[in-house]
Amino acid sequence: MNVCILGITFDTGNMGVSALAEGIVQSILKCNPNSDITFLNYGINNGEIDFDYNDKQIRITKANMRFSKKIYLNNNIARLMLLALLVRLIPIKKYKERLVNRNYYLSVINKADIVASIAGGDSFSDIYGVGRFYYVTLPQILCIILGKDIVQLPQTYGPFNKTITKIITKFILKNSCAIYSRDYQGVQQIKELLNNKNIESKVMFSYDVGFIVEPKHPNKIDIDNLSTMKEEKELVGLNVSGLLYMGGYSRQNMFKFIIDYKELIKILIETIIDKWKANVILVPHVFGEANLNLESDEAICGQIYESYKGIYDKKIFYPKGKYNHREIKYIIGKCDFFLGSRMHACIAAISQNIPTVPIAYSKKFIGVMETVGMNPYIADPRVMKIDKILQVVETAWKKKEEIRGKLEIIIPQVKEEVCKLFAKKTSEPNFIQNITRN
Repeated sequence: MNVCILGITFDTGNMGVSALAEGIVQSILKCNPNSDITFLNYGINNGEIDFDYNDKQIRITKANMRFSKKIYLNNNIARLMLLALLVRLIPIKKYKERLVNRNYYLSVINKADIVASIAGGDSFSDIYGVGRFYYVTLPQILCIILGKDIVQLPQTYGPFNKTITKIITKFILKNSCAIYSRDYQGVQQIKELLNNKNIESKVMFSYDVGFIVEPKHPNKIDIDNLSTMKEEKELVGLNVSGLLYMGGYSRQNMFKFIIDYKELIKILIETIIDKWKANVILVPHVFGEANLNLESDEAICGQIYESYKGIYDKKIFYPKGKYNHREIKYIIGKCDFFLGSRMHACIAAISQNIPTVPIAYSKKFIGVMETVGMNPYIADPRVMKIDKILQVVETAWKKKEEIRGKLEIIIPQVKEEVCKLFAKKTSEPNFIQNITRN
């Protein structure tokens, strides 16, 4: 099976994106072990990725397009769309195929048995601006022009606040052969948006694919021994978001918090250490130097650690260095309790049965956490003041063993369902077979 995946890659500093990429590949290979997988995404160079699967390496192809004003580039998305429109207008099949095969990127799409999109998990929306919306939707439109039906993999949809983004979204979804939402509300939202009973059956729920990522022990952890920390006191993981710390991309409280996020982080650290008598480990989930990646958690966690280590010596810790999504999940797995501002940092904890309080900045947290019964423990700075957030955190801390017990029951079921994503039953036994036959 030849599978082309849009809107995901392993080579960003965002471990949530990497977790989604891994979850998709794992799900494909568990159902169809001999699949050929291509990531069609944006980037400078094409290449290959060696992916570890069942003690062997699977090679994934990277076909990178450009989102650029340089229209002359052979892989410029606008140029590719113009070529695709030209192909659509040619009436003779052999001339169509000749033109498609002359362009590597069009040929990748054309050869795919299935094209699936995940839009970074939450970017099929205009919440991050219209530029980001076009960034994730143009490749989907390109595939539709070439006559490919698209599978929308489990993701968060919307909000769509502008008329043009709603029109484009409807066009893409109507040309999608299956639409999966990773939250229950999204299923209903898409049905209402499309307002067409004939296509309601293709809108379905499926858990976030990040739940099945397996942790991996890093070759080296630049921190005092984790097991020693746990022997002395309980260990609380705190994921601080560089994006939220700087006020969002606009730097002006983009997500409309009613509290100061920096002040919240300060109070949480002091509560954990002074009141709970536990240790804190600061856990980044987006990596990159501050001057290269403005939303880097790594940079902010490093700054916070430096400012507190003199005050809370041997009570606050920070794993210096670079870690991939599996390795950072291993570190998260050593925590007794977790507080996270990045959703996939929270999923990394919850999927290891760790009691977790997500600090939400968008509706995606609420929807995804509801699917695993964690919605009572969401701290939402958009509507909660600091005292209310602390109340939620304290409640979760007191009930952590109860929460852990519930997760130990539900998480194995969640993982089993994710592994079946590419074998979902529709009108025929196998999901992929059904799509490719149509």
